[in-house]
Amino acid sequence: MGTPDFAIPAFQAIVVSETVIAVVTQPDRPKGRKGVLSPPPIKIAAENLGIPIFQPERLKKSPELIEKLRALNPDLIVVIAFGQILPESVLEIPRHGCINVHASLLPKYRGAGPIQWAIIRGESETGVTTMMMDVGMDTGPMLLKKTLKIEADETAAALSPKLAELGASLLLETVRALKAGQLKSELQDNAKATLAPLLKKSEGFVTWEASSQSIYNRWRGLFPWPGLTTYYQNKRWKVCAMKVGHEKGKTAAPGTLLALSNQGLEVATDDGYILIQGLQAEGKREMTPIEYAAGHRIELGCILRQSKDEKS
Repeated sequence: MGTPDFAIPAFQAIVVSETVIAVVTQPDRPKGRKGVLSPPPIKIAAENLGIPIFQPERLKKSPELIEKLRALNPDLIVVIAFGQILPESVLEIPRHGCINVHASLLPKYRGAGPIQWAIIRGESETGVTTMMMDVGMDTGPMLLKKTLKIEADETAAALSPKLAELGASLLLETVRALKAGQLKSELQDNAKATLAPLLKKSEGFVTWEASSQSIYNRWRGLFPWPGLTTYYQNKRWKVCAMKVGHEKGKTAAPGTLLALSNQGLEVATDDGYILIQGLQAEGKREMTPIEYAAGHRIELGCILRQSKDEKS
């Protein structure tokens, strides 16, 4: 059971190691500006191997599918970035239970956005955990873990494929240990649990009153989706590239445009400034601030805002 690109390495590994009798994934969804109906990556991978595919809108409200899964009589169900919570009626089907591959060091970052939130919150390391699933949200007993360093300038887009590959190797280790009767579990300490909820577009509006590092961490964690957004004189900018400014003594009201150069556009924060190196205005291509300024006036001293309604 899986859906996005993140699940592909684990799927490719397990189809070589074991006999995969079926795949359950999300329904096809509209994609892009034209809303073309597109299949999930896992569906494409399964179709190429001739594996039966099921695409319930909501698994827990699909009793006929649950009966089909029961009839398949699987030894094990592997879940990785499926996108739906499994009901107890599914969890009890396989004789060896349901194993989830989760992209965090549990019990930290339970939820749908563990990679993004680890970066947003300034973690220096993360990893992957395999666990036996229960009816909670990533609350089941832990099996195996692997740790991975988060580089100082690493984005979610760069970190995700690394964790996907790590998850694939950890899944194989977990299944080997299960088959050998050597798999041990450890209960999670709920007191140490943190949450990583599903990201929303509203997470992407810059709060310039924050510290430079926290703004940069948020940009890294939200890249490429939903991205970091700000408003310049009622024009929406998506920030495509940025870094923390290190020159001392630059202070102004948070969000103030301080300076423009070939290096980028300096924007005041609570404790210094951020250097915007790439931006995309509505309906335009991505460009550097200097390129943008060639066709649009950038007024230094103006204050960037979170929404159109705020005055600059």
